[in-house]
Amino acid sequence: MRCPYCGNEDTQVKDSRPTEDNTAIRRRRFCTACGGRFTTFERVQLRELTIIKSSGRRVPFDRDKLMRSVQVAMRKRPVEQERIERMVSGIVRRLESMGESEIPSAMVGKLVMEGLSSLDAVAYVRFASVYRNFREAKDFEEFLGELSGPFEGAMREEDEDR
Repeated sequence: MRCPYCGNEDTQVKDSRPTEDNTAIRRRRFCTACGGRFTTFERVQLRELTIIKSSGRRVPFDRDKLMRSVQVAMRKRPVEQERIERMVSGIVRRLESMGESEIPSAMVGKLVMEGLSSLDAVAYVRFASVYRNFREAKDFEEFLGELSGPFEGAMREEDEDR
């Protein structure tokens, strides 16, 4: 494993253990050249996935990109990182277990929307604004009007607190 600090390829594993959800191995590493310490994660990959963009372009699936997009939606929200990680791992497992190696980006977006709906209403709306390409305030109004169930009550409670 290459050191992220100096680029040296001679690093040593100091500690290995499974992550809390047992979907990966967490390894603490030490660089013999610069002394830097860093962590890597080793995950099982059932198959190589390719995402088919709406433009028809095909790109390799990138779990880190998925995690970054969820993190942007979750920014400054009171949700534990562990729950976010579990949600992303669950999405990846669902994608891998579909039996298809090529998956439309809309399917990934749908799974993220499902996951965020159970984690945080604000993050759900944030992600939807990008996923559904909201352009005007009325797009938000229409989307919020479509929401029902657990969010409707939660949003009313937030309004009453103000």
